[in-house]
Amino acid sequence: MTRTISLFLLSFCLLFLLTVFATANNKPSPYEVIYPEIGYKTVEEASKDFEQHFKQRLKLPLRVPPISFTHHFGRFNDLEGDTNDSFEVEFISDLSSENHYKIDVRPIKYGIPKREKYVLKTFELNNGNEATYMTISGFNVLVFERENWQYMLSVDKRVSDKVTPENLVEIANSIDY
Repeated sequence: MTRTISLFLLSFCLLFLLTVFATANNKPSPYEVIYPEIGYKTVEEASKDFEQHFKQRLKLPLRVPPISFTHHFGRFNDLEGDTNDSFEVEFISDLSSENHYKIDVRPIKYGIPKREKYVLKTFELNNGNEATYMTISGFNVLVFERENWQYMLSVDKRVSDKVTPENLVEIANSIDY
């Protein structure tokens, strides 16, 4: 009986230690590992690739939403032909998953069409262009055109109390430099 209890305790301790060891070593990879594995690099490198591909300068907003981020990455999506080629910047936080902001840019001629059923409001930007504020798949999105590019500024809906449509308009206007 004592031998059975000892074997049970030994087995239990071994299982417990293996579980603790496995859990400790199965932590999700940090963003610094995950994002480069799926094609992201620095914003500067990705924007340079995008500009060289389309042979046109790209201006990015100088402002970001009034929430904190721990990481930012860029990616140039060079797919077959130019139709689906785009540039994206991801701002994320490993401290708050809802702190997620994204900038997507593509040539206007290959722009994503705006569907009226998603449109909530329109704004006039400082340069006179119209910006459309929409809600799409868990994100609040501001879409506008500038210098042959279509820009989409997207922020997670969960931070809509902190990042208003007006904040996104200010960000869009910060491209005027």
